Amino acid sequence: MRNKVKQMIEAGEHPLGTFFQLGNQTAIECMAYGGLDYVILDTEHGPYDVETSLNLIRAAKAAGLTPLARVKDSSRASILKMLDAGAMGIVIPNVRSIDEAREIVKWGKYFPTGERGIAPTPGTHYWTDDYAAAGLDNYMQVSNAQTMLIPQCETLGCLDDIDEIVALDGIDGIFVGPFDLSGALGRPGDFANPAHIEAIAKVQQLCRDQGKSSFIYGTTPQDAANRLAQGFDSVTYSMDALMLIDAVKQTVSQLRMDS
Repeated sequence: MRNKVKQMIEAGEHPLGTFFQLGNQTAIECMAYGGLDYVILDTEHGPYDVETSLNLIRAAKAAGLTPLARVKDSSRASILKMLDAGAMGIVIPNVRSIDEAREIVKWGKYFPTGERGIAPTPGTHYWTDDYAAAGLDNYMQVSNAQTMLIPQCETLGCLDDIDEIVALDGIDGIFVGPFDLSGALGRPGDFANPAHIEAIAKVQQLCRDQGKSSFIYGTTPQDAANRLAQGFDSVTYSMDALMLIDAVKQTVSQLRMDS
């Protein structure tokens, strides 16, 4: 069991990904062929759920792409189902407190860190891999180390408790959602708001201080470059559908200029 995203960050590299909404295995293969390191299957805003995600996760892994998943909420069912399907990391939206973060760890990590349910599943290759065949203790230890739990900081409650959340054992990183965070701060879309700038910088610095991974959404290539320069470990750039639209627009514009 190997989490490429986690290993790249530990090596000082900066994995790049995108949110995935198209829900098609060919599309996910194209994300890999294009050079991305990971996709985040978006089951919060996307139109599909666990069964479809299982096939997308298989396609991603076959193409050398690390599959992460944004779940619908922090419930046991949402977290457990996607991990059992084989997601290498879980992004949890709308987290509002340290108590909710503790619940995320409880459902997302095995003993002794949490209470994740134990079962042979497609995501665990039905315990046929060497790390699982070496015994339950080794299986749980490796799984805990390689599976990332990444709450999103996009609410005032999360921001208020962010010091404790980042420091919590079992939390592997934080994903900053700049759009919802700007709304929570009372100025939707105002990324120049000093409070917004300060909040994002605080999250990034806390992650660095605690040795946790920092992720953020990027809207443009320049925005992504700025976030990496700011110190974020990874930028999740745009989403598959938006990149497709942009590519078609550029092609159509070029064709019409040349005709």
